[in-house]
Amino acid sequence: MLKNLLMTKPIQPAGHVDAGEPVEGNLEGESHLRRTLTATQLLLLGVGAVVGAGIFVLTGQAAAEHAGPAIMLSFVLAGIACAFAGLCYAEFAAMLPVSGSAYSYSYATLGEGVAWFIGWCLVLEYLFAASTVAVGWSGYLNAFLRTFDLALPAQLASAPFTVVNGELVRSGALLNLPAVFIIAAISGVGYVGITQSAFVNSVVVAIKVTVILLFIAFGAQYIDVANWQPFIPENEGPGRFGASGVVRAAAIVFFAYIGFDAVSTAAGEARNPQRDMPIGILGSLVVCTILYILVCAVLTGIMPYPLLATPEPVSTALDNYPDLHWLQMAVQVAAIAGLSSVILVMLMGQPRIFYTMARDGLLPAFFGKVHPKYHTPYVGTVLVGIVAAALAGFLPINLLGEMVSMGTLLAFATVCAGVLILRRTRPDLPRPFKVPMAGVICPLGVVSCLYLFVQPFSEHWDLLLSWIGIGLFIYLAYGYRHSTLRHPKV
Repeated sequence: MLKNLLMTKPIQPAGHVDAGEPVEGNLEGESHLRRTLTATQLLLLGVGAVVGAGIFVLTGQAAAEHAGPAIMLSFVLAGIACAFAGLCYAEFAAMLPVSGSAYSYSYATLGEGVAWFIGWCLVLEYLFAASTVAVGWSGYLNAFLRTFDLALPAQLASAPFTVVNGELVRSGALLNLPAVFIIAAISGVGYVGITQSAFVNSVVVAIKVTVILLFIAFGAQYIDVANWQPFIPENEGPGRFGASGVVRAAAIVFFAYIGFDAVSTAAGEARNPQRDMPIGILGSLVVCTILYILVCAVLTGIMPYPLLATPEPVSTALDNYPDLHWLQMAVQVAAIAGLSSVILVMLMGQPRIFYTMARDGLLPAFFGKVHPKYHTPYVGTVLVGIVAAALAGFLPINLLGEMVSMGTLLAFATVCAGVLILRRTRPDLPRPFKVPMAGVICPLGVVSCLYLFVQPFSEHWDLLLSWIGIGLFIYLAYGYRHSTLRHPKV
């Protein structure tokens, strides 16, 4: 059995593909995914996924509870880990321009067992992250509606469960209705097609980036450098300020970066993946890191960091500046739009990972069905939307956030290891993009991702191991027996 778990999927060098060319064959006569995305659309896809929850929610909370003004350093640390992983993703995505992200890459290098494990971790990243961000979107929407005295009652705008001392307890609410609504609406957009989804995303990205730049430009005029003192507050315990707090915050804000690898899930629909995938992945990572650091500098400069522990820290920071109330309204609108685009990218990515896993026989074939008209994995899109809506409607945001980061960090570490392994096992493969100094970059990527993974693991090890156990059961009950790698169809 161990030998079977270590079987790797054969790799064929990827030929150059043109717009409209289908992904590598079809599944049981189903239609193909189409290659329609340009480098610009891929870059905007990455920016759309990354710029959202991190800027509008996590920056203030991580600063107030863990890092203080040094939250800027936390984003640098998380960005460095992502840069290592991003280089490795770029090499894989250019060499293997197929849907599936880290799952496909690990299948080609580390074997089927690891591939399933990573695919299951990616469910945490995409499915749970979409639900998590939907809860944040609900909060911003209700804050915006409150301005016009139209806010929904708490019973219909918050989760019926909350976490108290590590246990789920009733909160008194009925359903987070706005969160369910946004998941349903965006699932509908994803059902219609990848091109339409990318267009909507491009418009949303333009709106939120413009508002973020306005916040940086106008907010910088009100910075009080006294708010940056001390830059690293004195340590008050494990993970609370001091150097350990900066690292702990880095693990938390890593959630803000997880979307950049969503670009790789669209590799099978890129017009020129050999050129466009590295541009989309690395370009979006650089743009977003710069934006995060600038926003953190302004945010902690215009308001003392202990006051930023709110669901809408950017809006909160503008409360004390009457001259900027116009900007506060714009921030709320941009947050609603920005979080929408994050949900959009997540709900696009997860069905495409299921699509690839179904083609490999590790999931039932219906996950691989492609719509004959819209050329999208429509069954997976609908099912993912239903589950994500249920999670967003009933569970609190703090239950899922760090689990998302943990699953993502494991996937990133595997990709970094996979590049180095493939360099030794298949040096003959053409590599349109190569990680520079791979002998240094790849190990650093593995170490940095695992180091950040350990930070929340000590608190959530039971939840993560339970999730892994569920995945292992599904694999042994279905995937192991139906794998097309060992049981090819005649």
